[in-house]
Amino acid sequence: MLLGAGAGILAVFVLKKSGLSQKEAQANALAVIFPISIISLIIYFENGYVNLQDNIFLFPVSVLGAAAGAFVMNRISEKTAKIIFGAFMIWSGIRLLTK
Repeated sequence: MLLGAGAGILAVFVLKKSGLSQKEAQANALAVIFPISIISLIIYFENGYVNLQDNIFLFPVSVLGAAAGAFVMNRISEKTAKIIFGAFMIWSGIRLLTK
């Protein structure tokens, strides 16, 4: 994946500019990223960059997190979704600058 997680953030902006709501843009960005992530996982695994034994515990946690996120997204307002997304972008930017 050319831009990694950054591509998802860019996808949300592009989808919003095309007329989708914040929630629709986030959901569609995830739908696009999922198959790309699977392909990336296969390529990284084949090249020896992924040790499944070290990361197998992340799968159930990720599934639970995705389900919880979808549950919460259906219950929050559009404005709250924008605020959470913006806060996540700021937090991500700070982490990239400081790590």
